[in-house]
Amino acid sequence: MPKLLQSTLIVIAFCLLGFSSNIVVSGKVLAQTETKLGDRETRRTPALRSRVYEQLARAQETADNGDVNGALAILDEVKDKSSSMNSYEKAMMYNFYGFIFYSEENFDKTIESFEQAVSQSPIPISFEQTALYSLAQLSMAQGNYNDVIKYLERWESLNNGKIPPRNYVLKAQALYQNKSYAEAMQFIETAIKGHEEDGYLPDENWLILQRAIYFETKQPEKVKETIIKLIRLYDQPKYWIQLAGMYGELEQEEKQLATMEIAYQRGFVSTASDTFNLAQLYYYHQVPYKGAKLMEQAIESGVLPNNLRNLEFLAQSWQAAKEVEKAIPIMQQAAALSDDGKLEGQLALLFYNNSEYDKAVEAANKALEKGELNRPGDTHMVLGLALFNLKDFVGALEQLSLAESFVGSRSAARQWKSYVEREQVTYQQRQEILAAP
Repeated sequence: MPKLLQSTLIVIAFCLLGFSSNIVVSGKVLAQTETKLGDRETRRTPALRSRVYEQLARAQETADNGDVNGALAILDEVKDKSSSMNSYEKAMMYNFYGFIFYSEENFDKTIESFEQAVSQSPIPISFEQTALYSLAQLSMAQGNYNDVIKYLERWESLNNGKIPPRNYVLKAQALYQNKSYAEAMQFIETAIKGHEEDGYLPDENWLILQRAIYFETKQPEKVKETIIKLIRLYDQPKYWIQLAGMYGELEQEEKQLATMEIAYQRGFVSTASDTFNLAQLYYYHQVPYKGAKLMEQAIESGVLPNNLRNLEFLAQSWQAAKEVEKAIPIMQQAAALSDDGKLEGQLALLFYNNSEYDKAVEAANKALEKGELNRPGDTHMVLGLALFNLKDFVGALEQLSLAESFVGSRSAARQWKSYVEREQVTYQQRQEILAAP
């Protein structure tokens, strides 16, 4: 239960014995018989007589000593004589029932007791409002959102003057839970604006609720502004990450990367998902070296697992950074974990571009053996060119013919095939000359 609710209940239970209306002790009137609240309503409430006060105080003392059953028994005795009690005395009795049930976390009985209390008439307006607000909070905790709104509107009907921001916030929470986002937005904005105009900072949870409402109403710009406000007032790591995400949502990629870099420098990028996202941002913003270093450190430290996805992306980052020597061993690790031949195919191309033709042949054969390639013709062509550089003209032409059978690689394969055929003739002629006596 919220701390505010608990304190409210305590105020009701302990303080209202002396709060407004008549209290008669030893035959003396200790307060006026009239309770006023501005010009809205004037109520005349009956006195709380000493014999009832003493019984309620005894029940409270018994409960404070840990004897809940004893306290309830005393209240039951008081209730048996309720026919002779006035409305204020009955309201106070039910109030004490509610407080004791609340201390036992019997919230259904707590609500029932407070409802009984506010059903008495006449009772002091301040008493009724306090009980109604407690009912609204209890209903919120129990998920009875329509009741929250009902109790708050009844509270407002008794109010004369400015409505406290907390009431608007509670109503906004209930409306948000009921998916009435447009209405909820009006109340949370009113609460925050009024609180700020009074010279106070809005509570962090109010801003979190406002952010959620803006998100549900598809207002990303307002979500962003609310997160910026949360950072300014309650500088927490999660808000920096959320702000970066919103910049991405708004397609403001440079601000997204800048925000994530600030978060990283401040030590806020600590989870696997946030680390991987930052590495991706580096990659897509053409600073792959930073992304590769970040991935490498995260894998070594255990922040990121040494799995297929992370190794593949690390290899791609090193490759994009023109660090082929670093990309190859990482790609080999990733390829060993993969069930298909896609990474072996990429590895074959890396080896070929690095003039490691034997390794290119080995990787390309593994790729074709594993299969499930997106462009198998390309792998056949890489294999053919690697074999060509190893002077295996027959094997090279065979692979280039296979590459020619795929639409995506047909044109290039034909050109290379013609070139290899000419080179094969030239090579054979040269060998014959060298072999001549």
